[in-house]
Amino acid sequence: MRSTTTAARTASAPGIVTTSRVVYSLIAAIIAISLVIQIVLVITGGADARSGGVDMSVGLATRFARIFSAFTILSNLIVLTVSVLLAIDPLRDGRLWRVARLDALLSIVITGIVYAVVLAPQVNLTGWALVITIGFHYLSPWLTLGAWLVFGPRPRFTWSTVAWAFLWPLAWVVFTFIRGGITGWYPYPFLDATQLGFDGAVRNALLVLVVAIVFAVLLKLVDRVLPAALRR
Repeated sequence: MRSTTTAARTASAPGIVTTSRVVYSLIAAIIAISLVIQIVLVITGGADARSGGVDMSVGLATRFARIFSAFTILSNLIVLTVSVLLAIDPLRDGRLWRVARLDALLSIVITGIVYAVVLAPQVNLTGWALVITIGFHYLSPWLTLGAWLVFGPRPRFTWSTVAWAFLWPLAWVVFTFIRGGITGWYPYPFLDATQLGFDGAVRNALLVLVVAIVFAVLLKLVDRVLPAALRR
């Protein structure tokens, strides 16, 4: 039933549908390959794409926990999941799906912006760590945004969608500060309350939140006014 419905909805523009599937498959492949390389580096003691550092003073389980609690990895995992589902059905829709779609867009673009502006000047990556960071921090964010701008479909987002999309990033910030207060480890230097003090770290988090809110509003406005290649 679902495949028949999808075929009926997309029959008017098969070339656009095929192109969108190729693009979303490419995004998913880039993230998946980057993730596999990162996992191998974690196991073998190589540098991570987040900081370029290697901390062999902690066990493998802790290294994995740190990698998979980083906003970079979590946002890329969301984009990976969304891209796979869009490669299957570019016109997928639903209330929860719209939140997930906006979450993918918002999270990964904020990841790209924060890395380029704040983190990139502080790290010197080489080798496989550089390959990973190109995939996670440059290709994934801007290909994801570009694909949405071209293909859409639009309009899909409401102000309620925007509000719900901030649920998991806010939960991540709370979790990060609670965990950091207990363990003394923070995934990013601009959130390190040990070095910056709690007030300074919270101030930085709020600054990123303001940027995210502004960008979310822009996405909502673009969703309403910009035509998309894919339509119902």
